This record gives sequence, structure tokens and C-alpha cells, in this order.
Amino acid sequence: MKTLQLNSIDLFAGAGGLTVGMHKAGFKTKAAVEIEPAAVKAYQMNHPDSKVFQNNIKNIDISEIKKILGDQQLHLLAGCPPCQGFSSIRRLNKRQSVRDDRNSLVLEYLRFVKELKPLTIMMENVPGLINYYLFKNVVKELKEIGYNPKVEIVNVKDYGVPQRRKRLVMVGSLLGNVEVSKVNVPKVTVREAIGSLKSIEETSDPTHKIVANHTPRILEMINKIPKNGGSRKDLPDKYILKCHKKENVGFNDVYGRLKWDDYSSTITGGCLNPSKGRFLHPEEDRCITAREAALIQTFPVDYKFPEDVNKTALALLIGNALPPEFSYYQSLNIRNHIIEHLS
Repeated sequence: MKTLQLNSIDLFAGAGGLTVGMHKAGFKTKAAVEIEPAAVKAYQMNHPDSKVFQNNIKNIDISEIKKILGDQQLHLLAGCPPCQGFSSIRRLNKRQSVRDDRNSLVLEYLRFVKELKPLTIMMENVPGLINYYLFKNVVKELKEIGYNPKVEIVNVKDYGVPQRRKRLVMVGSLLGNVEVSKVNVPKVTVREAIGSLKSIEETSDPTHKIVANHTPRILEMINKIPKNGGSRKDLPDKYILKCHKKENVGFNDVYGRLKWDDYSSTITGGCLNPSKGRFLHPEEDRCITAREAALIQTFPVDYKFPEDVNKTALALLIGNALPPEFSYYQSLNIRNHIIEHLS
């Protein structure tokens, strides 16, 4: 019996985390859409068989996507529309979402669904999107055209990812009812993710050599932070930065160490800068490297990242990605659903 080839498309593809998970689950990504040049470069380095459309998604002519599909069925249309105005970081100390043109990109996802008519859909996003009126309208329209979408907020730590990271997931199908995946997998810790890596000095991996540089004053401060989960709150008063002495200002986790046998905090677009969160190595007096951040995101250890981008851009590529292992379990759930209904 011939194995069914399952075709997928990745919208807002970033560095390719969602595609990694879909491929592991047995999908073949025929096309991807991404606007950022560095993300496109990372995607193409790792997924040379997928056609990447580098453009603002609003300018994409879907007929070009249809040419790639030809007469083949599109089994899964997946994507993570950027909605930074709803992220918990952007909304810190604010009741309302931040006005951001990217918040309307959920409508582009809907446009692709309507024109491509995939058998199943999957969208991942920040939890704050759930109350956004445009997203509610998208869910309503998807229901009207037969996808019966299900929306849940879950935590990626429950899907084999060594970090706490809440995400909204929406799935839907023209074939019948499909639920957001729930799995029972062992906890994965920071130690299991990065504990066996060679030292920065010994490694031949260029991505593992990318790490923040600090002034002597900051290095001295980092050295005083207790190993394995300590934070700036444990420092003697003379080492606490002036900006951290004000009440209700900033994040409690900045200049915090990860804990070996626990989950990491959320790997964000600031993950290569300890002033942006709990991104210090559990033992060594440094921030985590780009490879360590990517592994905590569950990218494969040999996943390639561009070497000609600065640390800030690389941190965004890694931190903004959908964790591949999380994508895998959601995609596998959809794959099983499709095969059940088409076999």
C-alpha cells in the first residue's frame, strides 16, 4: 500500500521551528512565507526542499502557492502570525494590548485558508490573542466554512520542551472533529537539554561560541549570583544595579540563573542578554550561548543559523521560534487525524 504524502505550508515561518516539527511528524512542507531576511536564510539553510516566499504576506499572490501544489492536496496549513501587541512582555504594566500593525496578520492567515482550502489548519500564538476581536472574528469565519476550530492555551513544558512557555493553539479540520493535542511525556530539564555540550572553548560549533560579552563590573556581579537558580535578589546590596533598586520596575528574573533539574524560563528574543531575563548558565559565569538557547527551544543540535547576523538578530530568530518538539506533537496529532479519516 502506497504511503500517503502529507503536504503542509508554513506561514510566518521564521527560522523554521514549526517546519521541523511538521517534518518530524511526517509532513512535507511545500512552501513557506517569511519576510525577515535573516529568518529566510536560516530557513533555507535547513529546509532546502521547501520553496520560501520572502515577502510581506499581504503582498503574496496565492496563485503562486497554488502553482507549487499543482493538483496535490494541501493537508495542513500552519502558521504563527506575529501578534507582538498581545505578548506579555509588550503588555507589562499595561491593561490594554499594544497597538501594532502586526496584530491584523491573523486576517492574512484566514485569507490563505479560504483560498487554499486545506484539509486541516493549525495556528499558534501568544495567549493574549484569545480576547482580540479580530481573532474572534477569524474563529467565527473558520467555523462558518466548516473547520470547527478548537482553541486552547497550553504550556509547551507539557510537550517535551524544557521551558515554561504558554501558547494559544488553534486547530481545525474539514474531515471531522480534531482537538488540540494532549500528550503524556516525561519532563525534560535544562540539564538534559544542554548539560552534555562541550565547553565554549572546546566546541567546534560556531553557534555555541556566540555568547554575550560583559564589562568587568557586570562579570563581577554575575560571579556573585548563586549557582543553579540564583538571581540578582541574592546579591549583596553593593552589586545591585541602580535601575533594579526602584520598586515595581523591570523583571524579577533579569540576571537570574537557570536551574539544572527544572524547566527554563521562557526563551525570548532577548535570550542572549541576561539583562533581558533568566538567561545565565546554571554554573558558568556567563549567559547561555546561542546553541544552548536553541536546544532549550528544542531545535536539533545540528540546526544551522546564519553566522553573519549580530547577536540581537540571532536571539530574535531563536526566541521567536515555535519550539519544534511542541510543533511535532501538535502536527502528529493532526497527522493521525488525517490518516484516520482518509484511510
